[in-house]
Amino acid sequence: MSNGALALVLHAHLPYVRSVNPGSLEEDWFFQALIECYLPLLDVLEQAAADPQCQPKLTIGLSPTLLSLLSDQDLRQRFPIWLEQRLNLLPLANPALHEARDHLEAAIIRHRAAWIACGGDLIGRFAALQRAEVVDLLTCGATHGYLPLLRQHPEAVRGQLRTAVREHHRLIGERPMGVWLPECAYYEGLDHWMRDAGLRYAVLDAHGLLHGRPRPRYGVYAPICSRNGVAFFGRDSEATLPVWSAKDGYPGDPEYREFHRDLGWDLPLEHLQPLGLTEPRPLGLKLHRVTDHNAPLEQKQPYRPQLAAERVRTHAGHYLRGRRQQLNQLSGTMGISPLLVAPFDAELFGHWWFEGPSFLAELFRQGPAEGVPFSRLRDVLDGSQQLQLCDPCPSSWGQGGYHNYWLNESNSWIIPEWEKAGEAMVRRCSRGVAREEDLEMLSQAARELLLAQSSDWSFILRAGTTTELARERIKRHLSRFWTLMAVIDGDAEMADGWLAEVQQDDCLFPMIQPLDWAKLGT
Repeated sequence: MSNGALALVLHAHLPYVRSVNPGSLEEDWFFQALIECYLPLLDVLEQAAADPQCQPKLTIGLSPTLLSLLSDQDLRQRFPIWLEQRLNLLPLANPALHEARDHLEAAIIRHRAAWIACGGDLIGRFAALQRAEVVDLLTCGATHGYLPLLRQHPEAVRGQLRTAVREHHRLIGERPMGVWLPECAYYEGLDHWMRDAGLRYAVLDAHGLLHGRPRPRYGVYAPICSRNGVAFFGRDSEATLPVWSAKDGYPGDPEYREFHRDLGWDLPLEHLQPLGLTEPRPLGLKLHRVTDHNAPLEQKQPYRPQLAAERVRTHAGHYLRGRRQQLNQLSGTMGISPLLVAPFDAELFGHWWFEGPSFLAELFRQGPAEGVPFSRLRDVLDGSQQLQLCDPCPSSWGQGGYHNYWLNESNSWIIPEWEKAGEAMVRRCSRGVAREEDLEMLSQAARELLLAQSSDWSFILRAGTTTELARERIKRHLSRFWTLMAVIDGDAEMADGWLAEVQQDDCLFPMIQPLDWAKLGT
């Protein structure tokens, strides 16, 4: 018996923010995630894999909407232009910020070179890391739909999961075995639909296991198996708190880069107008450090890259020693090898916490000396350990631990809209269509329904940020869905060119199958 392992799990996801016209706020979200998170993350993993002293192992969920964005040729062509615009703005920063400016400029140039070298094919690089057994790639719900709130029509859950598996297989080249359930949200019976889609394991928050029936013998430190044959891993709060908490964890260190102070707020508007902006907004150019959590943004001090790098090394060592202590204590009492599961949003590493990718690199570098091995989730299940039979509890990793963040006074109006549209989709897909052009419209209606179900828009409505954008997205997709259904039913006529315009806007999931929404048993 080994003394256990640490399983780092990252959830990489963005809603489908593609826009036909460049320069949108949503497109900025994607490009900032590319330069701050996904490119640095790939760089860290590839370098660690090439170092014989490192033993990198990581589980990464790539959502189907993110994969769609990564594969989009228009976005690939726009990204270098977006980078060049920001490189042109950096010299306009206050000269007192020269050290931070030069550091950021070098990072952008380095990641741009890596982008050019791979032709923008980040999906191919992730797939290569999986073939090398460095990463285990999970899928997600097709559009990150909050599955407990779609259960009124089980076919809607089936559509989310089957579409996700099909798209992952198309773009990665192999079927996923595991899934990152959107928001780690689980309800009784969801494991049936996971198994139906060929998915064999997922991560839940701790109480999803701890309140299971029967209560798991080893708590969150070993996976369980449901009666439908699906394995579940539980989040260990002790292994996650130091990393994700800006208040109580490493990201809030005074030497780390401040997230909220951005050059886009500091520059005069005339410098932003060439980008097509009519008002200030974040550009992803951050040159200050945390300094003091209580300090106003204008009092934040210049970022000092070398001092931040020293803190990264110190924090990585501290984190690993804490995990080794945990594993030693657990292995002495459990009788099996303990597993610490530490799941995070991938964008914590680089976007929210600029030093996050360097922290991961230090974990892989220092891990062998600190006696902390890393494991992928699939490797745990490939072992000979027998899993306890246990049905997990309804749960999520959202505020409150259950479903209230996605079902409250700010966003509950969406639920009956989903249910009404879902019922219409099931009814139509069960009856079928007679003409090829109707099947094309029904396929597009399935895309619009999936896009309307994205939990990101419900989250934004609850959080109170860019709420008009979220509300507009939901209503746009539902409006398109109902128009398509009315035309298929012969109750409306379609304007010339309308379908082509919608297909150009929402051009994802080319292998979508409306039969996934056919009524069960038909």
